Amino acid sequence: MLGFLMDECMNYALDVFYTPIFMKKNRPAYKLSVICDLDSEKNIEDIIFKHSTSIGIRKIPIKRDILDRKVKILTYDGVDYKYKIVDDKGERYVYPEFESAKELSKVMNIGLKTSFDLLKKLYYERENL
Repeated sequence: MLGFLMDECMNYALDVFYTPIFMKKNRPAYKLSVICDLDSEKNIEDIIFKHSTSIGIRKIPIKRDILDRKVKILTYDGVDYKYKIVDDKGERYVYPEFESAKELSKVMNIGLKTSFDLLKKLYYERENL
């Protein structure tokens, strides 16, 4: 149930996760945490009430600071791979997108970590030309 609920929430959320917890009388439970914009709040609530046994939701406003980023696409062996490029205080950080790393992992039949490493190496080789 939680996997489905998480997938549905991700249609509107920035992030979703659940944590095993113990409630009163030491009953095991799961705490669902959803991070979303205020514009998506009602959609998220509707999903939670429709697809879970929850009868109440606690809401906590949070502040989010993000670094400026740009998306870059590089082609390798005829396939496009996506990256997030972040510059902060003179440093550049390169993050291959998970779906791109997963795709490369399948295409080349290599481990996911190796796929991330290969994509980073590809970016630095192409950008330092």
